[in-house]
Amino acid sequence: MSEATALKHQFDDLEQQKESSTMGMWIFLATEIMFFGGMFTAYTMYRYLYPEAFGEASRHMNVLVGTINTAVLICSSLTMALGVRAAQLGEKRMVTRLLLATMFLGLVFLALKGYEYHEHWVDQMAPGFNYAMVGQHPREIELLFCFYFIMTGMHALHMVIGECLLTHLVIQNHRGDFSAGYYSPVDVVGLYWHFVDLVWIFLFPLLYLIGQHVEK
Repeated sequence: MSEATALKHQFDDLEQQKESSTMGMWIFLATEIMFFGGMFTAYTMYRYLYPEAFGEASRHMNVLVGTINTAVLICSSLTMALGVRAAQLGEKRMVTRLLLATMFLGLVFLALKGYEYHEHWVDQMAPGFNYAMVGQHPREIELLFCFYFIMTGMHALHMVIGECLLTHLVIQNHRGDFSAGYYSPVDVVGLYWHFVDLVWIFLFPLLYLIGQHVEK
């Protein structure tokens, strides 16, 4: 695609178009910060009210899988950043390879998260559906698992959306829609992907590590 074809009629030039799309993504991400921020605030409040119960519930998380998933997402942010750089340089084949690598790492994350969900289901830790925890704080622990499934579920949904966006980018790149002069879709999706990865960086210690310092 030529730069003239890539330019939409409502913009004066590609630079203005790029700035507008980037600003639009930042505004969208601001609304996402408020969305996840509400959940983080509610979690923090109940964590303050029931510290022992939340610490106990945290010890039922699979820290190994969570740690691997954290490393996987950090690597996916790297491949996404390199993909944006390759797009800036007009390296079409490298863009495809790096986007596919990012998609693969995202699928690895989702597969491991599905494995965790299966573990929790087998151990009867799914609140409202399959919950049979016993002990000193069963209701408060169930509340933690409510936050766990809602927060990680919403994060996983955002990952799936990211996978769809990356798939579209790969198709566009294969068609030759990007060049060194026009790569803003790759850049904008990169911002989204980094945001989703950053959300997990907060979720991991909040959900997996808060009770690990307490003696069992």
